[in-house]
Amino acid sequence: MREPEREGERIFRGIPVSPGVSRGKILVYSKSNDCIPSYLVPEGELSQEMQRLEKALVQTRQQILDVQHKVEEGMGAADASIFDAHLLVLEDRTLIDEVTRLMHEQKLNVEQAFYQVAEKYAATLSTIDDEYLRERASDMRDVTARVLSSLLNRPHESDLRHLREPCIVISADLSPSTTALLDKKMVLGFATDTGSKTSHTAIMARSLQIPAIVGLRNVSGQLATGSYALLDGYNGYLIINPTDQTLFEYGQLVRKHVNLEEKLRQLQHEPAVTLDGARIVLSANVEQASDTEAVKECGAEGVGLFRTEYLFINRDTLSSEEEQYQAYRSVAAALKPHPVVIRTLDLGGDKFLSHLQLPQEMNPFLGWRAIRFCLQEKEIFRDQLRAVLRASVEGNIKLMYPMISCLDELNKANALVEEYKAELRAENVPFNESLEIGIMIEIPSAALIADTLAKRVKFFSIGTNDLIQYSLAVDRLNEKIAHLYEPTHPAILNLIKMTVDAAHRNGIWVGVCGEMAGDPAMVPLLLGLGVDELSASPSAVPEIKFLIRRLKLTEAKALAEFALQCESGQEILTRSQELVRQVAPSLSERK
Repeated sequence: MREPEREGERIFRGIPVSPGVSRGKILVYSKSNDCIPSYLVPEGELSQEMQRLEKALVQTRQQILDVQHKVEEGMGAADASIFDAHLLVLEDRTLIDEVTRLMHEQKLNVEQAFYQVAEKYAATLSTIDDEYLRERASDMRDVTARVLSSLLNRPHESDLRHLREPCIVISADLSPSTTALLDKKMVLGFATDTGSKTSHTAIMARSLQIPAIVGLRNVSGQLATGSYALLDGYNGYLIINPTDQTLFEYGQLVRKHVNLEEKLRQLQHEPAVTLDGARIVLSANVEQASDTEAVKECGAEGVGLFRTEYLFINRDTLSSEEEQYQAYRSVAAALKPHPVVIRTLDLGGDKFLSHLQLPQEMNPFLGWRAIRFCLQEKEIFRDQLRAVLRASVEGNIKLMYPMISCLDELNKANALVEEYKAELRAENVPFNESLEIGIMIEIPSAALIADTLAKRVKFFSIGTNDLIQYSLAVDRLNEKIAHLYEPTHPAILNLIKMTVDAAHRNGIWVGVCGEMAGDPAMVPLLLGLGVDELSASPSAVPEIKFLIRRLKLTEAKALAEFALQCESGQEILTRSQELVRQVAPSLSERK
């Protein structure tokens, strides 16, 4: 809805991470810039330095536990579990051992040694392609700041709990623990230079229902405390000195949002059915057992993708069979009778276990990952498959292999499942003998042999993120070529259509669990191409259901027919966006 800046206005655009509109005076919040002291320590005093570190770690642990307890009381266990990652940093003996080594080798004081090692870890995380893992660098720096504050005997950064008047906070960054304790009455919204939608700071903002924008680059260095601003957490705008016309427009926007949110709430328990009676299964993607409440609240019909690798990362030991069994069964039990599709480990590429010594690869996304990793690391795979089989007694669990590229991989994985079924029978451990097994179609070779694969599985789930990346040879995180990452590229749509047709010829269903499933502009295309199920993040489910219930399948099929004959991805996208505007204008009007 934004027009060119009016006289006196200054408009900054970032990434919207928590919806809402707020207005008020801004507070430019800066953390302490005190430098970390660096000096040599005599050999005989190094043990005392280590004692200081151990004491600081204990104090920091207690501080984080206090924050976690307050969050659990105020927002629930799911949000409080965010701070488990912070606690794991304090228990990481690899980090502490490296600090010890650096101190002894360079006779360095403990503050400087801890800072150097922790910052090296954080910097490494910051370069990882996976957005979820990249954002864990913020968690690492949050913990580091607390440990250093304890070591230096100075207060941790202000937690913004002592504000005297309501304001919009502008900062280079906000740590998750600071964000968790924000007072909604005093902090009307916040905007930061860094961050992404998957950061724990963003998650806390959404839970607190505080409008927030991240990724504004250097805005904190351009603004002064006291200026009047409007923050648009829906579209990512920070408007300094908004005019009366701008304020009027945003009053209209807020009313539209309130009306839309009420409509979405009314649909929570309604099915995803088109106007001409086509029933679409609408599921949610989850990463941990605590996400089940979000699945229920958003109105999804179960889980279309349980990303199990997040049970393994950010920890020092492997997730045991028993631990996995408890997690899988708890999700299945909580969501019965709706299905829960559990994807086996998609480790590798940019998601590795920190305690495994894995070889560096020139092209990790084309290397030892996902099903390839599991078929070689059979003990890890055995624990997971046995855990899934045991949990399948709930009756609503389905199993799915990632990154299948050929029939041989599928046959080997299925053979292992049969082997572990035999083990469980011999142990008199119950499981679902008719457990359904499917595969992800995310490599072009799998789409090209979809007929062959479909004869041996019960369902397909198209992972559009990797399918696009592998088909177009585009790293979407590389800013020089990100514009070539095109979901509506004719080749991608033809691969999806090929996969859907092969599935239906062989009597199995096909879903989409990549980002296309959560993008309203892509939904009519996917339905028109014949997809049976969509699985998106819980936050995206209400809007997708709203759209489906205002769409006719005949309209979607006509769009797909046009797309399959069209040579331009941009023309396809424009036509799809036009259809969404026609059938669900309120989804577009709020922009």
